[in-house]
Amino acid sequence: MSNMYDAMGLCMPYGKVNSEYQTEFEPALGAVWARFSPKGVACYSPGLLKAMCAHDEQLAANRGRVEVDGELRDVNYYVTCSRTPGVFNLGGDLSLFVLLIKARDRQALAHYAKLCIDVQYPRSQSFFSPTLTSIALVQGDALGGGFECALASDVIVAEESAQLGFPEILFNLFPGMGACSLLERRIGLRAAEELILSSKMLPAYKLHEMGVVDVIAPNGQGEAAVRDWIAANAKRRNGMQAMFRARQFVRPVTRAELDGIVELWVDAAMRLGERELKMMSRLARAQSRRMEQELGGTGTLQGALTPVMEPLAMAV
Repeated sequence: MSNMYDAMGLCMPYGKVNSEYQTEFEPALGAVWARFSPKGVACYSPGLLKAMCAHDEQLAANRGRVEVDGELRDVNYYVTCSRTPGVFNLGGDLSLFVLLIKARDRQALAHYAKLCIDVQYPRSQSFFSPTLTSIALVQGDALGGGFECALASDVIVAEESAQLGFPEILFNLFPGMGACSLLERRIGLRAAEELILSSKMLPAYKLHEMGVVDVIAPNGQGEAAVRDWIAANAKRRNGMQAMFRARQFVRPVTRAELDGIVELWVDAAMRLGERELKMMSRLARAQSRRMEQELGGTGTLQGALTPVMEPLAMAV
């Protein structure tokens, strides 16, 4: 069966069918395609985080291989993308944040934050495999934690209409799940801080000019662009992957660093007042409306899109 998929260049589904993190394996490339498949708002819900952790822990335990159709297959590329039209990932679960902060439940908020780092750290290390390249395919908006997820990958491919940014400063917080460390690695500390504090949503082409995004793809051609990039770099894959691993020596990102920063984030979140929580709730509602507009109950894109940041931008 796997030989047929290989010969025809098809993908083999594996893992839980109804998971919020749906996975396929493409034998011809040795590539995992992992897609955010939210049941509600396209954010980092606890269910999505747990599904990602379960998959990625098994990948690391199998030393860079996944079990597909009863057989362990070597993973050369791990591509993270989304099934939601117009949205890569909208970041943290804001409704949950508001609930936990109002309840003064620091322990539960810290547990959520740790789950995020459990996802981010292995990704930033290419799942501890010396022969695996991680790729983020951004088709649509990537906010907060969604942007951080892309930054944790070796390569970022973004379609022309994609917009990425960190809205957290608008409700007096900062992105604490890797943004500072991972963005600094790409563009330096000063530029990283300026981008984070600006709260701006930037188009993919601008981030490409800044050195954040690696590849720009025409709209609707993101998957083809990923495959083109893989083909173009096939002959130098070994050297290129070794160079990606060398980044850890030049600009190391450690688990201790990510854990320390996320503790700062939890402390800062617990200091938020009523005004900030109202703004966070407003953005959460805007995200819900965006999902309704994107899918229109049909799973397909419905008309012109309302910028998810607009309600907050008008309030400050």
